[in-house]
Amino acid sequence: MERKSLGFYLRIYFKIIAQDIKSKMSYRADFIISTVGMICTNIAGFVSFWILFKNFPSINNWSYHEMLFLYGFSLISLTPVQCLFDNNWSLRMNVYSGDFIKYCFRPINLFFYYQSEVFDIKGLGQFAFGIATLVYSWNKIGLAVTPLIILKVLLFLISASLIMIALQNAASATCFWIQGSFFVLDLVFKLKDYSKYPITIFTPVFRFIFTFIIPIAFIAYYPSLVVLRPDDIPLLSWLSPLISLAFFYASYKFWMLGATKYSGTGS
Repeated sequence: MERKSLGFYLRIYFKIIAQDIKSKMSYRADFIISTVGMICTNIAGFVSFWILFKNFPSINNWSYHEMLFLYGFSLISLTPVQCLFDNNWSLRMNVYSGDFIKYCFRPINLFFYYQSEVFDIKGLGQFAFGIATLVYSWNKIGLAVTPLIILKVLLFLISASLIMIALQNAASATCFWIQGSFFVLDLVFKLKDYSKYPITIFTPVFRFIFTFIIPIAFIAYYPSLVVLRPDDIPLLSWLSPLISLAFFYASYKFWMLGATKYSGTGS
């Protein structure tokens, strides 16, 4: 297959996304209800967080507003997987029904074509809520605002997003080998909620799991330390961008391994 340029993929992507958004906007009531539902879900999560931690001045040397910073950071970093990779939730159904075979005959990257087919615009409400939470906690903590700090936040938000994207890619791709793979994807989806808390509040066993096996600690905790604790940044925080790239690439290869071996419902 001829190698396509980045410009080619960007043009194709925006055309596909435009069609997907048009189709969703044709059912405006459904779009409005689902968007409001997403915002209400985030508000409910925030209220639960507030009730849980507001009455404690600190937890394991983490103040309430530092915890809130982690919460906002995680919401923002989870937005790309919500908006851009939502089609992973339909992968197992397409694989089991045999419909996935249609993606295998397009003259473009299979992973790109499948993922770009769906854009979940509801995730933008989560993004706005995360920004508001991050800005509020940033102001309350009294963090400085400089071009370098903003650049660091953007870099580590991207690396955090890649971790969650990689987790979902790998979990969804298990459907190529496991018949009842939904529980794997559902488990990863539920575990992401623990990314909103500092890893130090967990037992050593869970710290190890959330750092080296299911690395949700890299979704908010380790990246946030670069801004929140600039005088005591662990090596894992600085390595977050490299770890996220490596993990994303590994998940992509795993996803493609299953996809390229797929041959229909008999595979």
